[in-house]
Amino acid sequence: MSLATYSSAKPVVPVFGTLARALSPFAEPMVRVTTGLLLVPHGAQKLFGWFGGYGVEGTGQFFATKLGLPASFAILAGAIEFFGGLMLAAGLGTRAIAALVFGMMAVATVQVHLPLGFFWTDGGFEYPLFWGIVALSYAIRGGGRYSVDALIGREI
Repeated sequence: MSLATYSSAKPVVPVFGTLARALSPFAEPMVRVTTGLLLVPHGAQKLFGWFGGYGVEGTGQFFATKLGLPASFAILAGAIEFFGGLMLAAGLGTRAIAALVFGMMAVATVQVHLPLGFFWTDGGFEYPLFWGIVALSYAIRGGGRYSVDALIGREI
């Protein structure tokens, strides 16, 4: 059975098929926008100390002491999450931004969360791994037809 066979299956309740066809073009941008906007508060924590964050200084200290990374990487990580999140939500420079997010989430998964186990409720790696894979999918596919990239007809 091919994938096309599954997608052409008739729904048990016909109105669900109509609804799915009407909303289908918005499914992928909905995930892209959500992904980007969920990154923004994490960047705001690192850059500005908002939402209970430690700002650049506190985050830089964490990066230096716990991760062995230069403290200046706090600015880079915060910028990727805050400004990159906004750009990902808009679909501007989608592939490049998504690749940066993927790289950052890969580092976060391995350096910070992997030793804490799987479950996010214990600080584990499931959350950063999931968002990293979502970002990777946008690095591969781009922003789609409802993105600034598509509007201007260019991708970075």
